[in-house]
Amino acid sequence: MERLQKIIASAGICSRRAAEQLIAAGRVTVDGEIVTELGCKADPAQSAVAVDGKVLRLEEEKVCLLLNKPRGYVTTLSDPQGRPIVSDLLPPEIRQRLFPVGRLDLDSEGALLMTNDGELANKILHPKFEVKKTYEATVRDAPGEDDLRRLEQGLLIDGQMTWPARTRVLRQEKGRAVIEIVIHEGKKRQVRKMFQTVGHPVLRLKRTAYGGLRLGSLGPGKCRSLKKSDIANIFR
Repeated sequence: MERLQKIIASAGICSRRAAEQLIAAGRVTVDGEIVTELGCKADPAQSAVAVDGKVLRLEEEKVCLLLNKPRGYVTTLSDPQGRPIVSDLLPPEIRQRLFPVGRLDLDSEGALLMTNDGELANKILHPKFEVKKTYEATVRDAPGEDDLRRLEQGLLIDGQMTWPARTRVLRQEKGRAVIEIVIHEGKKRQVRKMFQTVGHPVLRLKRTAYGGLRLGSLGPGKCRSLKKSDIANIFR
């Protein structure tokens, strides 16, 4: 619920002070009823607020969240198989209909952007902007220097060469290794296919960053709202 003068100002009709004068003059209605009290509140998503009989058309507030997607959730807004979907994880106070930017497959986890800003989503996904995505891939056995070099130089996958990647060995364990890989493409199951091609199948995959925006300590299934500075970091 918001004060009427704020709703009117947000619609670009006039300033809040001028909106108060409109209300006092009886020129504002809520669901057809004239309102003259300055303290009156309304829900612009539920009620028709009008000035001089003209209903205000409010632009939906743009929202962008960083979600730590757990494994077992599909990156869609509905699923015919009835599996859990990522929008189930959003807090109830988020009233906007948010959609995922790109994808993380069912068995992958980590950083996933959710927004209602189509322009921002297109910018993040467009190859022109080369937004880097960082993953931690737990793979079978430890890739050798030649394997890592092949990943970094590009591989032929599904008839197309991948762009060069950056890799770094984070740790090695018995029978497996954790490799950080940075790419700026978004082909379906690309990281899994890249490691499969060099003979080291992925056992676990986690996206940890978009550009300079890192997942950090955000827990599985949790999300946080992004500020302008956070969104700017995506393109670093």
